[in-house]
Amino acid sequence: MLHRPTATRLGTLAGHSDAVYALAGRPGADQVFSGSADGMVVAWDSTRPEADGELLARVENSVYALRELPARGLLLLGHNFQGVQAIDLQTRTLAFATALPPVAIFDLVYSESRQRVYCALGDGTLAVLHGDDFRLEHLLRLSDKSLRCLALHESRGELAVGASDWKTYILDLDSLLVKTTLTDATNSVFTVAYSPDGQHLLAAGRDAHLRRYAAHDGYPLLDSVVAHMYAINHLAFSGDGRYLASCSLDKSIKIWDPTSLALLRVLDKARAAGHGTSVNKLVWPGTQQRLVSCSDDRSLAVWQVI
Repeated sequence: MLHRPTATRLGTLAGHSDAVYALAGRPGADQVFSGSADGMVVAWDSTRPEADGELLARVENSVYALRELPARGLLLLGHNFQGVQAIDLQTRTLAFATALPPVAIFDLVYSESRQRVYCALGDGTLAVLHGDDFRLEHLLRLSDKSLRCLALHESRGELAVGASDWKTYILDLDSLLVKTTLTDATNSVFTVAYSPDGQHLLAAGRDAHLRRYAAHDGYPLLDSVVAHMYAINHLAFSGDGRYLASCSLDKSIKIWDPTSLALLRVLDKARAAGHGTSVNKLVWPGTQQRLVSCSDDRSLAVWQVI
């Protein structure tokens, strides 16, 4: 029998003056980072929803992408139309800056095994940066539409890239050759995520379907679920792999069973005092089954899922 968790909104992290598009956080650490259309990058303590955030950076353009590198003590931010910047989290200073083509940066991932940063750009280009000093190594044009999202499968040496051309590309991490192209989506792919056990790739986007693929040669489609009313903006697995969370333009967050893709809980304004506008990103920080969401309503919400 499926366990249907309860989810309680513990508090609101407020301080941004515009839509919040980017989040970074990880299991085992309570700190969460947010980036906004107001150009501010802020650090928050997810265990203290009543506390103010700490401003880490203020840049000229919207921030769509953040990635923490805990082993390096760095936070990477995609500064749209400027490039990638690395903030030293101990000194709160700019450690590195790399210029990229003057377009939006929609996602960033870091490969520990390859010591590389991969960046999804709004002109359809994948940028690859060297991990030590973040110098630009390679620019690969994958599409004539925006690259919107990235997910790493380190053990398979693969990178999943979702794009606004309705395709998801599976690349070899080393050669950057396209191994497989997934064409099941009927609109832009906004989010891709590998399951914690590495067995599946999940993809979703503007067509509001949640699709699950087997993460082996050819990536066969296993499931397709109409998961939301409108575009799905992001997918995130809990640290223990027990839950999958999705968030949407339809203003809701949904909690799913990753094995069966059964819907377990809906967090929206009517049922759970949820966000009143599009929910853009999700992270599961810490060790207490807490979920943090961000929204066009300029706030972050902290949820306890039990």
